[in-house]
Amino acid sequence: METTQRQTYLDWLRIISIAGVLVFHSGMPYAANEWWHIRNHDTSALMAQSNYFMHLVRMPLLFFISGTVSYYMMQRRSALSFIKLRFTRLFIPLLVGMFIIVPPQIYMERVSQGFTGNYWDFYKTTFTTGAYPKGNLSWHHLWFIAYLFVYDLIFAPVFMWLISDKSRGFKRALNSLSKGKWVYVLAIPSIVWYACLSWVFPQTSDLIHDYCAIVYWLLFLLAGFICILQPSLMESLQRNRRFAITIGFICLLAVNYLWLNPPPNDGEWSALRGYSFRGLSAVVAWGWVLGLVGYGKQYLNRFHPALNYLNQAVYPFYILHQTVIVILAYYIVRTTDTVLMKYIYTIGITLFITMGIYHLLVKPYPVMRFLFGMKGLEKKVEKRLEVSELEIRKEVKKEEGVLV
Repeated sequence: METTQRQTYLDWLRIISIAGVLVFHSGMPYAANEWWHIRNHDTSALMAQSNYFMHLVRMPLLFFISGTVSYYMMQRRSALSFIKLRFTRLFIPLLVGMFIIVPPQIYMERVSQGFTGNYWDFYKTTFTTGAYPKGNLSWHHLWFIAYLFVYDLIFAPVFMWLISDKSRGFKRALNSLSKGKWVYVLAIPSIVWYACLSWVFPQTSDLIHDYCAIVYWLLFLLAGFICILQPSLMESLQRNRRFAITIGFICLLAVNYLWLNPPPNDGEWSALRGYSFRGLSAVVAWGWVLGLVGYGKQYLNRFHPALNYLNQAVYPFYILHQTVIVILAYYIVRTTDTVLMKYIYTIGITLFITMGIYHLLVKPYPVMRFLFGMKGLEKKVEKRLEVSELEIRKEVKKEEGVLV
């Protein structure tokens, strides 16, 4: 039986993923061996290690959940209607981000590199200097939105076929993967792909030259769609959640061992170590993602009054948060506080400012909600009216009962 009602645990996992993105990006100015837009003079190798783990898990989990979101959006919609919806929810916020949200990040980076003009002098160059890093036009952290839009655009016909009755045979075949631990076969193509190609083609996030990552992320999205399409697969993830986390945990220890023990100057050993490191990293990603989904289904499939608010906030929060971090980091790195204090302060103040912008400047206004890919306010008003009418009817019936 197909699942058509949105599962609460997926919303909680989405919120957790965005929280992980906040923690990850807040650590980038202070993590050793990392390039970023604003850098602290003193950096931490341990922070780089913890950030690498978050890098392995946060985006794969987001893409997996995005696959489930695409499934729910396809319900009672044609492929064309789905594309129109994704255009509104993804492409428009991407444009807003590229021309309004991201430019301040690049400006602060250019100022740290010696640019002396004001922001408006800089902003003119956004349209004349070409793509970042040589130029000043970029989508920066919003690459996730660009990739998701392209995936949904290309695979809309496939998604439509999958949810239709025409795919009954395929869904029966998927059901066979729910037995034992066969569901983890879904991870094998991605692990092999990443192990073989990520060493040769590092992630660029530019869509065009991202030969390895563009397929790697896609396979997480497709896995999310397939698992929610066939509920028995989600049940298998729930049942085998400890197994997945255990594999992810053991491989994480192996990855950290390789990280902390550089190889001797041996070309063949270095190559073997490099491919092993990448392959194990992919296993870490899949183990933790599938394990977290299983644990989420087991323990987070429950409603809380804060869920609706947080679920609406996460998307605008994602769009806004890195710009806030970069602007803050530009000033924070100039202080004499410790790396840990700067890191904690960056997380806390970014959370405060970003949520303030969302709550005060985005959430209340229909135009801002549209630009940030949110649903309109009209449906909420209609629901409130329906609830009010229902309450009135109940009161009338009570009064009628008393009169009788």
